[in-house]
Amino acid sequence: MTRLKAAIAALFALIGTAEACRNIDHLGHSYTVCTAEDASSIGLWLDDDRGVIGEFFALEDMLAAQGKELRFAMNAGMYHEDRRAVGLYISEFKQKAPIVTRAGPGNFGLLPNGVFCVSGGKARVIESRAFAANPPKCRIATQSGPMLVINGKLHPRFLPDSTSRKRRNGVGVDRAGRTHFAISNGFVRFHDFATLFRDVLDSPNALFLDGSISRLHAPELGRSDGGSRMGPIIGQVRARD
Repeated sequence: MTRLKAAIAALFALIGTAEACRNIDHLGHSYTVCTAEDASSIGLWLDDDRGVIGEFFALEDMLAAQGKELRFAMNAGMYHEDRRAVGLYISEFKQKAPIVTRAGPGNFGLLPNGVFCVSGGKARVIESRAFAANPPKCRIATQSGPMLVINGKLHPRFLPDSTSRKRRNGVGVDRAGRTHFAISNGFVRFHDFATLFRDVLDSPNALFLDGSISRLHAPELGRSDGGSRMGPIIGQVRARD
C-alpha cells in the first residue's frame, strides 16, 4: 500500500468515529477537516430577526434557543461590506441572492466557479453555469469561486509553483456522499489545497469558499477562531442532549 493510500485509509477510518473534525497533514501542510455524513444536518445562516448573525457564538445562542447544537461551522463564501452574499444564496428553500455566471475580478470571478447545494437530502458541488442551466431545488445553497476540483481535475489556473499562499477554506463531496469542509491551518497554494480534496478527500468536485478571513468553529477540538464579523456561515447541527 502506498503512503497516499495508507493516508486515505486512515482518514476514512477517522470519519467513521464519533468525532466530526480532525487535523491532518498533506504535502507538508496542516489542515482541519470536518465531515458531515448526513447532508440534512448541514445548515446555512446569514441573519435572524435582529440582523446579520456574524459570529459563531451568536449562531450558537440562536440554535440553542431552538434546542439545537452547532457541531462545527465555518464562513460559507464571499460577501459584500454589508455581509450580503456575493453570489447565489438560498436558505431553507428561500433565495436571497441570485446566481452570478459572468467572469469577473478576484477569486469569485475566476471561472469556473460553483455552487454548494443540498437538495433532496444530498449534497453536491455544481459548476455555476451548469447549475444555472438546470437548477435543482436546493434547501440551502451558497456560491463561491473558484472551483477547486471539477470532475476530478484541478482548476486549470492553479499552478504547483505559485507564490500566492493564503489561509483557505472550502467544501467538497466525496464519492460516498459525505461532505468535507476543510480549512488550512497555515498559508497554502490553491494547487495544494485543491489536491487535498482530489487526492485525500476523494472529492471529484470541490469549491473554494474564501481565503485570509477563513475561520472555523470546532468545539470538539476546543477551537473557535476569532475575527471580524462574517457574512454567511455554514455548519452542522444536531439535537441537544
